[in-house]
Amino acid sequence: MTARVRPSRPRQSEEPVRQENLRTLNLELVFRHILAAGRPISRTELASVTGLTRPTITRIAEELLAGKLITEAGLSHNGRAGRPRVGLTLSEKGPAGLGLDIRADGLAACVVDLTGTVRHLAFTPATYSGWSAPDVLAQLAHMARAAIDATAAEDLTVLTATLAVPGPVQAGIVQSAPELGWRDVDAQALLRDAIHPLDLPITVDNEANLAALGELYASDNTLDSFVYVSGGLGIGAGIVLDGQLMRGARGWSGELGHVTVYPDGNACPCGSRGCLQTYASLSAILGDEPAPAGTTPDAAATGRAEAGHPATIAALDAAGTALGIALADMLNILDIDTVLLGGSFSLLASWLTANARAEIDRRVLTAAWAPITLRPALLGPDAAVIGAALTSIDQIRRHPATWLARRPDHMTSA
Repeated sequence: MTARVRPSRPRQSEEPVRQENLRTLNLELVFRHILAAGRPISRTELASVTGLTRPTITRIAEELLAGKLITEAGLSHNGRAGRPRVGLTLSEKGPAGLGLDIRADGLAACVVDLTGTVRHLAFTPATYSGWSAPDVLAQLAHMARAAIDATAAEDLTVLTATLAVPGPVQAGIVQSAPELGWRDVDAQALLRDAIHPLDLPITVDNEANLAALGELYASDNTLDSFVYVSGGLGIGAGIVLDGQLMRGARGWSGELGHVTVYPDGNACPCGSRGCLQTYASLSAILGDEPAPAGTTPDAAATGRAEAGHPATIAALDAAGTALGIALADMLNILDIDTVLLGGSFSLLASWLTANARAEIDRRVLTAAWAPITLRPALLGPDAAVIGAALTSIDQIRRHPATWLARRPDHMTSA
């Protein structure tokens, strides 16, 4: 898999700083301009846009080349007369990020290089029946080691890993993931133990947030504000405003599945009634006919829908209506004009969209003169695992000096 997604958005051009850590800050300044260029950029151009001297640019470029953060990309005239120049661009070798995801239909692992290219993407179907948290994370650790080994052969070094989980997270602990039977599970510690002896920093985040970041990175600067709705084991939302993920005061925003759509409706495991979760989750759509043994909920729901199964079609109609009601409240509050259906919803969008759109058009105050875009997510069910991998390398792109300080000895020469 070699699909390319856009790297994180660089900051605006800055003047060179004059502080004690001048060396590090100027290195990061130069690297941000290389990242932002989107094409090979010469040392002369870098000196011009940063205001740094040519010898300083040369020293920084050599350090970035030695760390395999950038590479020389042949000759470039840059549209000007005279001697052609050697361009500098992001390296496809060197540091990489690993993403891991617990999806409704199985487990996924993904490695993304510094350019934003997906270099490895693997998926293992799973129904989780009878699986404990250590079982799930041990399987993910096995997939992580396989991904690391596969990309090491391509001269990539996985620096960090990010795990996407279907529930709120605090300090690596999954506080609640009812569909997995998890409560206060220290996923960070369990995964670190399972992946031993690899010394790999691990972070854990909500899958809807990571999927929203994946879609943001993949949007090629065309999408700055949107709601990403993830359907699957649960229903979550990632909210992006002006290019920034909105996490809330404690990082728990986006629990769309527990927005009340019918106050006296179905009882929810959370203790409330009428939650969206009880009408639009995969378990609600499958109803009294759960997925057969060995079949994932995703496959069962889409298979029955494609076959025109009456109960499934009726459940999808009800799910679309409930989803539209919940989204309308969110859109009225946030003034966002785009909704992306992700996770399992990206596979079921054909059956959900009409009813959801009808409710949005009826309930969103501004919909009559500012229509809402409702469409499947660009990255489909892979959005969270790709977003997790991109998150893992985002810190390298923001702070390249951190990578240079800890790079393996065998990578210290160009």
